[in-house]
Amino acid sequence: MLEWRRTLSLLFARRVVLLAVLLLGLMLFMAVAGQWLLPHEPMAMKVSMRLKAPSWTYWSGTDELGRDITSRIFYGARYSLAIGAGTAFLSVVLGTLLGLLAGFFKHLDAVLMRCVDAMMAFPDILLGIALVSILGASPVNVVLALTLVYTPRVARVVRACTLVIRELPYVEAARAVGVSTPRLLRVHILPNLMSPILVQLSFIFAYALLAEAGLSFLGVGVGAEIPTWGTMVAASTQHADRAVWTLFYPGMAIVLTALSLQLLGDGVRDLLDPRLKGTP
Repeated sequence: MLEWRRTLSLLFARRVVLLAVLLLGLMLFMAVAGQWLLPHEPMAMKVSMRLKAPSWTYWSGTDELGRDITSRIFYGARYSLAIGAGTAFLSVVLGTLLGLLAGFFKHLDAVLMRCVDAMMAFPDILLGIALVSILGASPVNVVLALTLVYTPRVARVVRACTLVIRELPYVEAARAVGVSTPRLLRVHILPNLMSPILVQLSFIFAYALLAEAGLSFLGVGVGAEIPTWGTMVAASTQHADRAVWTLFYPGMAIVLTALSLQLLGDGVRDLLDPRLKGTP
């Protein structure tokens, strides 16, 4: 318990990291408990109230169909955060597996890394558009497509770290006493990769939020009927010149969440990387 308190105190020593965690906590609260706090029904259309400016009744105004934007941001948080979290988790799991295999087994390195290089040769958004177009527009398919987009990034990072760790004396000693390869990877190498893996997890979460918004903006995302923050931004572009609030509020939700994840990732990196300890 004392060790956890010390770790958290070091992590939150930077006020900006604490602010980022509080913002992420707010977004998570919106996603989990928002359905009981919604001021209006998020899917209810009132055409007579379309494009109303923010007021005490509609805190963030209404959209082109008279739906309350605040309620839709709360309701859409569960979809946007689920897509980001699912993409980050699957990318880290698959990327870590590929990176470990490529970094530890020399005969697999060339084959796996050439495949990774081929995937990374395509711009992220173009590869995402192609994959979603093939798989179809749905939240699950967007997660699968973005997982394929971001897995190579994790694989490259994990491979580079594994190449260094496998040559360290304690790994050589473990080999000398007959430790099996699976145990060597699980016990002696993987725990020392947690710092870059956790940082990549937070970064890819942020990238996935932005990528989902970009795909929805281009019309190949999860589908306009699902109120993610990205689809809300995409729908607002036709009315942004006379109802800027339809673009501003869901856009700020994306920006604040992505920025908070990036700041948290920086804080975790500074905490876990011994080379950065003691630096301002």
